[in-house]
Amino acid sequence: MKQYVYTAIEQYMLACMRDSAHDKDHVYRVLMGALAIAREEAPVDMDVLIAACLLHDVGRPDQIANPALCHAQVGAERAYAFLRGLGWAEEKAEHVRQCILSHRFRKSAPPRSLEARILYDADKLDVTGAVGVGRTLQYNGTLGEPLYTTAADGSILDGTGEGERDSFCREYRYKLTKVYDRFLTATGARLAAGRRDAAEAFYLALMDEATAMVNAGTQALADALE
Repeated sequence: MKQYVYTAIEQYMLACMRDSAHDKDHVYRVLMGALAIAREEAPVDMDVLIAACLLHDVGRPDQIANPALCHAQVGAERAYAFLRGLGWAEEKAEHVRQCILSHRFRKSAPPRSLEARILYDADKLDVTGAVGVGRTLQYNGTLGEPLYTTAADGSILDGTGEGERDSFCREYRYKLTKVYDRFLTATGARLAAGRRDAAEAFYLALMDEATAMVNAGTQALADALE
Protein backbone atom coordinates (compact mmCIF):
# COMPACT_ATOMS: atom_id res chain seq x y z
CA MET A 1 0.00 0.00 0.00
CA LYS A 2 1.37 3.39 -0.94
CA GLN A 3 2.22 5.50 2.09
CA TYR A 4 -0.13 8.35 1.20
CA VAL A 5 -3.06 5.93 0.97
CA TYR A 6 -2.20 4.37 4.33
CA THR A 7 -1.93 7.85 5.86
CA ALA A 8 -5.27 8.91 4.38
CA ILE A 9 -7.00 5.83 5.78
CA GLU A 10 -5.39 6.29 9.19
CA GLN A 11 -6.38 9.96 9.34
CA TYR A 12 -9.94 9.10 8.35
CA MET A 13 -10.13 6.47 11.08
CA LEU A 14 -8.74 8.89 13.67
CA ALA A 15 -11.21 11.58 12.60
CA CYS A 16 -14.08 9.13 13.06
CA MET A 17 -12.70 8.09 16.45
CA ARG A 18 -11.73 11.52 17.78
CA ASP A 19 -14.33 11.32 20.54
CA SER A 20 -13.54 7.74 21.55
CA ALA A 21 -9.97 6.97 22.58
CA HIS A 22 -10.96 3.40 23.49
CA ASP A 23 -12.04 2.57 19.97
CA LYS A 24 -8.95 4.21 18.49
CA ASP A 25 -6.68 2.07 20.65
CA HIS A 26 -8.74 -0.99 19.85
CA VAL A 27 -8.34 -0.43 16.11
CA TYR A 28 -4.56 -0.19 16.41
CA ARG A 29 -4.37 -3.36 18.53
CA VAL A 30 -6.53 -5.23 16.03
CA LEU A 31 -4.27 -4.04 13.21
CA MET A 32 -1.10 -5.21 14.95
CA GLY A 33 -2.72 -8.54 15.82
CA ALA A 34 -3.97 -9.07 12.28
CA LEU A 35 -0.57 -8.35 10.75
CA ALA A 36 1.06 -10.82 13.15
CA ILE A 37 -1.49 -13.52 12.28
CA ALA A 38 -1.23 -12.81 8.55
CA ARG A 39 2.51 -13.47 8.58
CA GLU A 40 1.83 -17.10 9.54
CA GLU A 41 -1.19 -17.69 7.28
CA ALA A 42 -1.54 -18.27 3.56
CA PRO A 43 -0.82 -15.26 1.32
CA VAL A 44 -3.32 -12.46 1.84
CA ASP A 45 -3.92 -9.08 0.25
CA MET A 46 -2.16 -6.89 2.79
CA ASP A 47 -3.70 -3.71 1.37
CA VAL A 48 -7.16 -5.12 2.00
CA LEU A 49 -6.19 -6.37 5.44
CA ILE A 50 -4.70 -3.04 6.57
CA ALA A 51 -7.65 -1.04 5.22
CA ALA A 52 -10.21 -3.39 6.79
CA CYS A 53 -8.49 -3.28 10.20
CA LEU A 54 -8.14 0.49 10.26
CA LEU A 55 -11.70 1.10 9.08
CA HIS A 56 -13.55 -1.72 10.83
CA ASP A 57 -14.90 0.43 13.69
CA VAL A 58 -15.52 3.72 11.88
CA GLY A 59 -19.26 3.24 12.37
CA ARG A 60 -18.92 3.16 16.17
CA PRO A 61 -19.64 6.89 16.74
CA ASP A 62 -22.86 6.53 14.74
CA GLN A 63 -23.92 3.64 16.95
CA ILE A 64 -23.11 5.61 20.09
CA ALA A 65 -25.41 8.37 18.84
CA ASN A 66 -28.08 5.86 17.77
CA PRO A 67 -27.83 2.49 19.56
CA ALA A 68 -30.32 0.95 17.14
CA LEU A 69 -27.71 1.07 14.39
CA CYS A 70 -25.25 -1.75 13.72
CA HIS A 71 -21.84 -0.10 13.69
CA ALA A 72 -20.39 -2.84 11.47
CA GLN A 73 -22.95 -2.21 8.75
CA VAL A 74 -22.58 1.56 8.99
CA GLY A 75 -18.79 1.28 9.06
CA ALA A 76 -18.71 -1.07 6.08
CA GLU A 77 -20.68 1.36 3.93
CA ARG A 78 -18.66 4.37 5.06
CA ALA A 79 -15.40 2.50 4.43
CA TYR A 80 -16.52 1.43 0.96
CA ALA A 81 -17.45 5.01 -0.01
CA PHE A 82 -14.20 6.38 1.44
CA LEU A 83 -12.00 3.91 -0.41
CA ARG A 84 -13.83 4.45 -3.67
CA GLY A 85 -13.27 8.17 -3.15
CA LEU A 86 -9.54 7.47 -2.84
CA GLY A 87 -9.65 5.83 -6.25
CA TRP A 88 -9.71 2.18 -5.17
CA ALA A 89 -11.20 -0.27 -7.65
CA GLU A 90 -14.73 -1.40 -6.83
CA GLU A 91 -13.61 -5.01 -6.32
CA LYS A 92 -10.99 -4.11 -3.72
CA ALA A 93 -13.26 -1.64 -1.89
CA GLU A 94 -15.99 -4.28 -1.84
CA HIS A 95 -13.50 -6.78 -0.40
CA VAL A 96 -12.86 -4.41 2.51
CA ARG A 97 -16.61 -3.91 2.96
CA GLN A 98 -17.16 -7.66 3.18
CA CYS A 99 -14.29 -8.05 5.66
CA ILE A 100 -15.84 -5.47 7.97
CA LEU A 101 -19.27 -7.07 7.72
CA SER A 102 -18.16 -10.68 8.12
CA HIS A 103 -16.01 -10.16 11.19
CA ARG A 104 -19.11 -8.99 13.06
CA PHE A 105 -21.53 -11.61 11.77
CA ARG A 106 -19.28 -14.67 11.87
CA LYS A 107 -21.47 -16.45 14.41
CA SER A 108 -24.18 -17.04 11.83
CA ALA A 109 -22.24 -17.16 8.56
CA PRO A 110 -18.84 -18.50 7.47
CA PRO A 111 -16.15 -15.96 6.59
CA ARG A 112 -16.08 -14.76 3.00
CA SER A 113 -12.32 -14.45 2.78
CA LEU A 114 -9.12 -15.28 4.62
CA GLU A 115 -8.63 -11.57 5.27
CA ALA A 116 -12.00 -11.45 7.04
CA ARG A 117 -11.07 -14.45 9.17
CA ILE A 118 -7.77 -12.83 10.15
CA LEU A 119 -9.58 -9.61 11.02
CA TYR A 120 -11.99 -11.62 13.15
CA ASP A 121 -9.09 -13.43 14.84
CA ALA A 122 -7.33 -10.19 15.64
CA ASP A 123 -10.50 -8.59 17.03
CA LYS A 124 -11.16 -11.52 19.37
CA LEU A 125 -7.53 -11.83 20.43
CA ASP A 126 -7.52 -8.12 21.23
CA VAL A 127 -10.29 -8.42 23.80
CA THR A 128 -8.52 -11.39 25.38
CA GLY A 129 -5.13 -9.67 25.40
CA ALA A 130 -3.48 -8.07 28.41
CA VAL A 131 -5.03 -4.63 27.97
CA GLY A 132 -8.45 -5.91 26.97
CA VAL A 133 -8.52 -8.52 29.73
CA GLY A 134 -7.88 -5.89 32.37
CA ARG A 135 -10.78 -3.80 31.12
CA THR A 136 -13.14 -6.72 30.56
CA LEU A 137 -12.47 -8.47 33.86
CA GLN A 138 -12.59 -5.34 35.99
CA TYR A 139 -15.63 -3.77 34.40
CA ASN A 140 -17.46 -6.61 32.67
CA GLY A 141 -17.83 -4.47 29.57
CA THR A 142 -19.12 -1.31 31.27
CA LEU A 143 -17.32 1.19 33.47
CA GLY A 144 -20.31 1.35 35.82
CA GLU A 145 -20.47 -2.35 36.70
CA PRO A 146 -17.25 -3.77 38.17
CA LEU A 147 -16.83 -7.50 37.69
CA TYR A 148 -15.82 -8.17 41.28
CA THR A 149 -17.59 -6.69 44.30
CA THR A 150 -17.23 -6.81 48.08
CA ALA A 151 -20.06 -8.51 49.95
CA ALA A 152 -21.38 -7.28 53.31
CA ASP A 153 -19.31 -9.89 55.13
CA GLY A 154 -16.13 -8.71 53.42
CA SER A 155 -15.86 -11.61 50.97
CA ILE A 156 -15.15 -11.06 47.29
CA LEU A 157 -17.82 -11.86 44.71
CA ASP A 158 -16.76 -12.27 41.10
CA GLY A 159 -19.90 -10.86 39.49
CA THR A 160 -21.10 -14.06 37.84
CA GLY A 161 -23.83 -14.74 40.37
CA GLU A 162 -22.26 -17.85 41.87
CA GLY A 163 -19.76 -16.12 44.12
CA GLU A 164 -17.06 -18.65 43.27
CA ARG A 165 -13.56 -17.60 42.30
CA ASP A 166 -13.39 -19.86 39.29
CA SER A 167 -16.92 -19.37 37.94
CA PHE A 168 -15.94 -16.50 35.67
CA CYS A 169 -12.97 -18.47 34.34
CA ARG A 170 -15.21 -21.40 33.47
CA GLU A 171 -17.68 -19.18 31.64
CA TYR A 172 -14.89 -17.26 29.90
CA ARG A 173 -13.16 -20.42 28.67
CA TYR A 174 -16.45 -21.95 27.53
CA LYS A 175 -17.42 -18.92 25.48
CA LEU A 176 -14.05 -18.61 23.78
CA THR A 177 -13.85 -22.33 23.05
CA LYS A 178 -17.40 -22.91 21.84
CA VAL A 179 -18.28 -19.56 20.28
CA TYR A 180 -15.04 -18.02 19.07
CA ASP A 181 -12.45 -20.70 18.38
CA ARG A 182 -14.44 -22.56 15.75
CA PHE A 183 -14.11 -19.49 13.52
CA LEU A 184 -10.45 -18.72 14.14
CA THR A 185 -7.71 -19.48 11.66
CA ALA A 186 -5.20 -22.12 12.76
CA THR A 187 -2.79 -19.46 13.99
CA GLY A 188 -5.55 -17.54 15.71
CA ALA A 189 -6.74 -20.63 17.59
CA ARG A 190 -3.22 -21.37 18.78
CA LEU A 191 -2.73 -17.81 19.98
CA ALA A 192 -6.16 -17.80 21.63
CA ALA A 193 -5.23 -20.76 23.83
CA GLY A 194 -2.28 -18.85 25.25
CA ARG A 195 -4.39 -15.72 25.71
CA ARG A 196 -7.02 -17.69 27.65
CA ASP A 197 -4.41 -19.00 30.05
CA ALA A 198 -2.99 -15.50 30.51
CA ALA A 199 -6.47 -14.07 31.04
CA GLU A 200 -7.32 -16.58 33.74
CA ALA A 201 -4.01 -15.99 35.50
CA PHE A 202 -4.64 -12.25 35.37
CA TYR A 203 -8.14 -12.68 36.79
CA LEU A 204 -7.01 -14.86 39.69
CA ALA A 205 -4.19 -12.42 40.49
CA LEU A 206 -6.71 -9.57 40.43
CA MET A 207 -8.96 -11.48 42.85
CA ASP A 208 -6.00 -12.18 45.14
CA GLU A 209 -5.10 -8.49 45.16
CA ALA A 210 -8.66 -7.43 45.92
CA THR A 211 -8.98 -10.04 48.67
CA ALA A 212 -5.68 -8.95 50.23
CA MET A 213 -6.84 -5.33 50.30
CA VAL A 214 -10.09 -6.28 52.05
CA ASN A 215 -8.30 -8.50 54.54
CA ALA A 216 -5.77 -5.77 55.30
CA GLY A 217 -8.56 -3.25 55.87
CA THR A 218 -10.45 -5.66 58.12
CA GLN A 219 -7.35 -6.33 60.18
CA ALA A 220 -6.56 -2.62 60.45
CA LEU A 221 -10.07 -1.97 61.73
CA ALA A 222 -9.81 -4.82 64.24
CA ASP A 223 -6.48 -3.47 65.51
CA ALA A 224 -7.94 0.00 65.91
CA LEU A 225 -10.85 -1.33 68.00
CA GLU A 226 -8.62 -3.27 70.42
